[in-house]
Amino acid sequence: MPDATQSNTVALNRDEVLSPEELDLCSRGDAHITEISANQAPRVFIISGPSGVGKDSVLEKLREVYPSARYVVTATSRPMRPGEIDGIHYLFLERTEFERQIAAGDFIEHAPVYENLYGVPRRPIEEGLAAGQPVIIKVDVQGAATLRRLISHTVSIFLLPESMQSLKQRLRDRKTEPPDVLLKRFRTACEELDRVAEFEYAVFNEAGQLEKALQDIIAIVEAEHRKVVSPRAVITAS
Repeated sequence: MPDATQSNTVALNRDEVLSPEELDLCSRGDAHITEISANQAPRVFIISGPSGVGKDSVLEKLREVYPSARYVVTATSRPMRPGEIDGIHYLFLERTEFERQIAAGDFIEHAPVYENLYGVPRRPIEEGLAAGQPVIIKVDVQGAATLRRLISHTVSIFLLPESMQSLKQRLRDRKTEPPDVLLKRFRTACEELDRVAEFEYAVFNEAGQLEKALQDIIAIVEAEHRKVVSPRAVITAS
């Protein structure tokens, strides 16, 4: 703890009259500080990976850490699974409504996946960036490639299992699809792993190690927000 003499010195220094040279130094330094602060633009984070790797679990934890971020919920025409919540895990739409929104241009990207339709709504991305919020999007690997093309300066993160055997067990444990669909998902997962080099970051989400994966993603988010120049994300799609 500083003694009384030190405290008085601090108080006196606060009232100190700066010389012309010191004023110039302050002005130069403050200009850099202001410039760096102004360059901290909101970022778009894409979280992807094969089916069953735990993307939803990671997103649930991220919502607790970054409650003020804008989370873009993917829309789907598939039926809701037990434990899923509309508007949190997915936006569950009837196929006719999904197709109407496609025609209206409501999705920045959409595609058929496993006989169902999936799409990323455009409006929450635009609103989040306009409000200066970090935008976090969970999407499949195919959708991630489209988003990187349509939105400049995204930060893409690929979630990996510790092994394909582990991923297969996770898919089986969900008990939501028949064996032929599980095999199709497993085959697609292997094809998606072929594209991991397209991403900027890879994070392992090992069974029972969700907290470690979460901390790795937090480290990425914080590092991106501390760059001297954070490039501004711009939606280039018309």
